[in-house]
Amino acid sequence: MPVTQPSFTLTPQAYLEWEKDNEIKHEFVDGDVFAMAGAKDAHVSIALNLATLLHAHVKGTPCRPYISDMKVRVEKANAFFYPDVMVTCDERDRHSDYFKSHPILIAEILSESTAAFDRGRKFAAYRQLESLQEYLLIDPNDYSVDCFRRDTAGHWVLYPFGSGEQVELASLNWSAPIAALYEGVTVNPWPLSEEAER
Repeated sequence: MPVTQPSFTLTPQAYLEWEKDNEIKHEFVDGDVFAMAGAKDAHVSIALNLATLLHAHVKGTPCRPYISDMKVRVEKANAFFYPDVMVTCDERDRHSDYFKSHPILIAEILSESTAAFDRGRKFAAYRQLESLQEYLLIDPNDYSVDCFRRDTAGHWVLYPFGSGEQVELASLNWSAPIAALYEGVTVNPWPLSEEAER
């Protein structure tokens, strides 16, 4: 979802109290507060599709998926974000009503205004979550899913998925056709430039 410039500075505790009664969602990064704008139909539809698929898969297990109204806390980065979808399997997260701190999976649906942030500073913050095993970046304009997976050495390895392929999440032992994530979504790939077509 689009993020505006910071409007003022708060402590983490003051942010949490203030955010409880706020009608507009805000993310928090090291004291700065960022208002979030609404998302397009494709963005919301893909997030809902993914959350629904994961909810059915983890039913009856300790894992729980959450959508964009639940915050994730990245304590080492002094930040709170609203991921489009996340899954936590950690018992400690069951005792926290307003945010989760130990997700195993986070997914963000890209937009023109947030793609660089999602791939850059936000991913850098997410990598500080010791529990996080996979980070999904989903392009609503194309059948394109980038899965960054933490290996046994702690390195993040890219596993890209495209049209006609199965998206695989090792952290949850889950897979589904990429088309299932885009169900009900009209995909409009960016046109190739004349130079790229040659």
